[in-house]
Amino acid sequence: MSSRSLIFFIAVVTVVSAARAEVPIHVQAGAGRNRAAIKLLKEAEDQLETGNLEQAKSRIDAALRSDPKLWPALYTRAKVFLLQDKCELAIRDCNEALRQSRTFIEAALLRASANACLGRYSEALKEIDHCITIRPRSDAYARALKNRAWLQATCPDPAFRNGEQAIKDAMNACKLLHWQDENTIDILAAAYAEVGDFDSAVQYAQQALAISGISPRDHKRTQRHLALFKQHKPVRWP
Repeated sequence: MSSRSLIFFIAVVTVVSAARAEVPIHVQAGAGRNRAAIKLLKEAEDQLETGNLEQAKSRIDAALRSDPKLWPALYTRAKVFLLQDKCELAIRDCNEALRQSRTFIEAALLRASANACLGRYSEALKEIDHCITIRPRSDAYARALKNRAWLQATCPDPAFRNGEQAIKDAMNACKLLHWQDENTIDILAAAYAEVGDFDSAVQYAQQALAISGISPRDHKRTQRHLALFKQHKPVRWP
């Protein structure tokens, strides 16, 4: 697919529970693209941001009926499936999105999150490691680092936890994102909690809460983490 056929821009937003990276896709029509399908995808992303999962899925399905090759819509539907705990369906859509666009790293990271939610930690970590190894553009690299940090700081299976590495990854991700992403800072806090440094965990959780424009959902989750840190408890998911 040429750049003239489809142009999309990806902005960094939040990581949902269990390292579910949620990245909105904004698609502009180019030569040969179905503008009606793109409009439906934009509406689906808007519905997703407000938490209207069924409405989002309805619009994505309509977009894909109109343009079956609109692979960013598969990614958006995978996000919906993941939020609905339909992880196998999320993986299916990520697989198809990656088949159509092999360099679409956001779909690879989302597939890793879905595998992690199914308890396939080894498979998830292998995919994240691969995304880090290929050194994508800086925003995608930061998301890969923070996904690995979340997995290694909070995984329920101790065999996959590595607090020291999680601190390094989360710290690097925070720097890449200019310390403006509250979720990455919260992950750094969780990494410090994993190594038993609860003073630092509290400090970074409070820093995350102070980020301007933090959403109510993110605020609630970080407050929950902060309460754990004050009790000298690490974060575990789900």
